[in-house]
Amino acid sequence: MDSFKILQVNVWGGRIKDGLTRFIADGGYDVVCMQEATWCEPDTGFMDLFVDTVDKIKRAGGFSYDLRSSNYGVSLLGGEDRRQLGNVILSKIPFLEAREEIIVGDYGVATGPQNFESAVCRHRYTAQKVVLENGFAVVNYHGYYLKDPLGDETTVRCMRAVAEMAQDDQHPVIMCGDLNVVAEAPAMRELDFLTDLTALNHVKTTLRNVRFVKDVACDHILVSGDVRYQDFGVIDAPISDHRALAARILTGA
Repeated sequence: MDSFKILQVNVWGGRIKDGLTRFIADGGYDVVCMQEATWCEPDTGFMDLFVDTVDKIKRAGGFSYDLRSSNYGVSLLGGEDRRQLGNVILSKIPFLEAREEIIVGDYGVATGPQNFESAVCRHRYTAQKVVLENGFAVVNYHGYYLKDPLGDETTVRCMRAVAEMAQDDQHPVIMCGDLNVVAEAPAMRELDFLTDLTALNHVKTTLRNVRFVKDVACDHILVSGDVRYQDFGVIDAPISDHRALAARILTGA
């Protein structure tokens, strides 16, 4: 394999049923970084009737490997089954290493109205890192959310922790995420050792007007200086309230 295709997308809880799964399966992607992805533990298939789950996407897209990091859970019908929502990396390329870090906050499970606010609205934030068999490191992060796309001091502290995770002297790095900040935000200066393809290509917005009216380019693919890439693009497909980002990463000499 002289190249591989990577996709970055906030999947909005898989609300666009079937459309999201078809888009990923038909796109021929080798690695997919998702935020706000959802799955059920245990996987009974029940949720597939209502949303596009990680397991459904994984099966349809032919992905053999995954890393899941739940930011919060929701009890289904008051039972032990839980809907999980968080960050996921899907891959057709084997993982040599895989890990997650809790950046801020605590994991909670919403069992009813009495704790919905604490579990869901003030959930934890996680970052993921995998090293692929082809030698590339992939980092996936859903950024700390504020209404202001410039963020605040907490946004900077969180991004600093993710930057430390992303720094790697041994492997070329690709970082993906709905970072919840624009390229001009102070928090993005923590990532200046990487090239932000969203900023480099002057992307005006990565949001879709299905839910948003303001132009905010908060989704990013960033690469280290030793990563060669082609075909970076923004895809305005009806699969989420965010647009997807994609690039082809070159691996050959």
